[in-house]
Amino acid sequence: MPSSGRNIGRRGGGVNGSVDGAAAGTADAAVEFRAFFERHYAELARLARLLTGDSEGADDLAADALVALWHRWDRVRAADHPAAYARGVVANLARSHIRSAIRERRRIALFWAQGPEHADAPDVPAVVDVQQALRTLPFRKRACVVLRHAFDLSERETALALGVSVGTVKSQTSKGMAQLERLLGARAAGELVARRT
Repeated sequence: MPSSGRNIGRRGGGVNGSVDGAAAGTADAAVEFRAFFERHYAELARLARLLTGDSEGADDLAADALVALWHRWDRVRAADHPAAYARGVVANLARSHIRSAIRERRRIALFWAQGPEHADAPDVPAVVDVQQALRTLPFRKRACVVLRHAFDLSERETALALGVSVGTVKSQTSKGMAQLERLLGARAAGELVARRT
């Protein structure tokens, strides 16, 4: 029976630390998981790419999420919304990926700061594309905007995927779109919705 707590993205097992449930080893579970994989892999990789801005790492992140889902497949398939559960795992892994990248950039910046003088002036391009603008949004705003507009999820589905309230989704989506409008102009931000990036 799935737990009512939020365990999305956590490692660990069920009884005695084993993989959750015996279902993960059965042929039926394998067939069911394969169908889930084939149905949702591309969507999860796209979500990972939009959340992290890392095209090359998105496939790896989606694969890592699916491995985590397989390890607790009995819990995932018993969930009311398995795809939302999967999106939540991708969102958590993307958050970890972004944090790791930030830590790495800081280490590199410290290394180069000890070298010859360099200017820290930001490179502000004349035209900022949607993906660059999305990367400037804080993670929660970016996730809400991407799930609502690029994936066409309802506010409720987005809330389920991110483990937040519907009110938070409304607020963060509104603020995220306003920030994109400031960065891109109202017309370009509107194209984000129209194109479903």
